[in-house]
Amino acid sequence: MVTLFDNGAERLGTAWVAIGLAMCLVAQETKPLYENDFEKSEVGKVPDDFLVLDGQFAVKEEGGNKFLELPGAPLDTYGVLFGPTEKDGLAVSARIFGTGKGRRFPAFAASSNGVGGYKLQISPAKKLVELYKGETVKATAPYEWVSGKWTNLKLQVRRIKDVEWKVEGKAWQEGSEPATWTISFDEKEEPIAGRAGVWGNPFSGTPIRFDDFKVMRVTTGP
Repeated sequence: MVTLFDNGAERLGTAWVAIGLAMCLVAQETKPLYENDFEKSEVGKVPDDFLVLDGQFAVKEEGGNKFLELPGAPLDTYGVLFGPTEKDGLAVSARIFGTGKGRRFPAFAASSNGVGGYKLQISPAKKLVELYKGETVKATAPYEWVSGKWTNLKLQVRRIKDVEWKVEGKAWQEGSEPATWTISFDEKEEPIAGRAGVWGNPFSGTPIRFDDFKVMRVTTGP
């Protein structure tokens, strides 16, 4: 014979199972697809899973912190790709450190969707943050970069309609992530799948440092 107590216990057990599954799904959604803080990386080398497009990138260490560094010379644009190959529904983030020298300033960026994809770039000489698609500037916003401070970049590409995507970026100095996006544009063409990346141009002749790479899943829709 099944008692009311048995039925209640069964319902309670089912509820806890449902809650547990929901918590697991949330954890899976918030867990990065990829992350690297270089703490386990060998100094003087580049992690094996990175694709260096150009530039003498190498892991360095200072004050107990490891990071990826691009030398201050020669002067050109250099990049490295990392993480999974994805098309949309993701956010890429990284911390980047650079210094100015006189009237010369570095430029640096975080990117998604491969070499010809989307790029969120800090251009201190212009006092702008810029959103690129390939080599084309799609949007700009004023930005006051601070030399000698880590700058956080976050770039997001998500589908908002059947044939429309939103490309959004934000930049901030050390501290809490701002709730609002700094810059964005609407994309009507389907993004091409590709890996995340970071880029640097040491115009100032000083090294550029990169740290705390992450690729995260994001929700789609308006």
